Amino acid sequence: MLTSTFVHLNGIGSFTERRLWEEGIADWTAFRRQSRLSGISPSRKALYDADLAAAQDHLDRRNARYFAGCLPTRDHWRLFRTFGVGALYLDIETTGLSAHDGQVTVVGLYRNGRMSTLIWDDSLTKEVIQEELDRADLLITFFGSAFDVPYLQTCFKGLHVSIPHFDLCFAARRVGLQGGLKLIERELDITRESDLHQLDGMDAVRLWHQYRAGDVAALDLLVRYNAADTKNLEPLAELLYDRLIARYGPQSLISLT
Repeated sequence: MLTSTFVHLNGIGSFTERRLWEEGIADWTAFRRQSRLSGISPSRKALYDADLAAAQDHLDRRNARYFAGCLPTRDHWRLFRTFGVGALYLDIETTGLSAHDGQVTVVGLYRNGRMSTLIWDDSLTKEVIQEELDRADLLITFFGSAFDVPYLQTCFKGLHVSIPHFDLCFAARRVGLQGGLKLIERELDITRESDLHQLDGMDAVRLWHQYRAGDVAALDLLVRYNAADTKNLEPLAELLYDRLIARYGPQSLISLT
């Protein structure tokens, strides 16, 4: 999907991109191969050719951060198939207060089948989070662009997120799926352990306070709850990517013919 993308070019929106696909310009190579394209002046075409050559160079060098800067945020999902192997799945728990008054309690990090849990007043530090982000090509969260990332950046001043961000909450809305993570999981048959089914964000706050009051078992349950939220982002990303590409990618033209 990435090399079929043209909306990162200045002046090209989704309508023009779709027209290019309809005219058989399926990818960057096809675009650059044409000497002229309808609706695009020769001087503009030359600029676009240079931009696409630069994009191909960054793609060849596996530089996902380049696309974070030039691709609209709502289209970062297009990077999933190309950079998903280097994705970092992230989910946080908090004390239930605003980022200015509260605290991050648990950060779940999942990458390449390995789950890591950072806990406040133990392993949770800005340096560790930053290192994890810097190692990743793509950040994947559920509502993280509106909650998790701003909360982390408020609690950990100077935390820098430069990688593309595939926010599954807003991706789900685009394909007609409403509600929170747990509701969408059930709709798509994504499972979790039975004793975690009824837990939600408020339970995560309660469990944290129980742990701070001396209940060690509460922390174990909280960590398992957070791990389920974090790891389940991976199958959800796969399913949403397939639906997004069917609706918004070049393949969507097939259903219209």
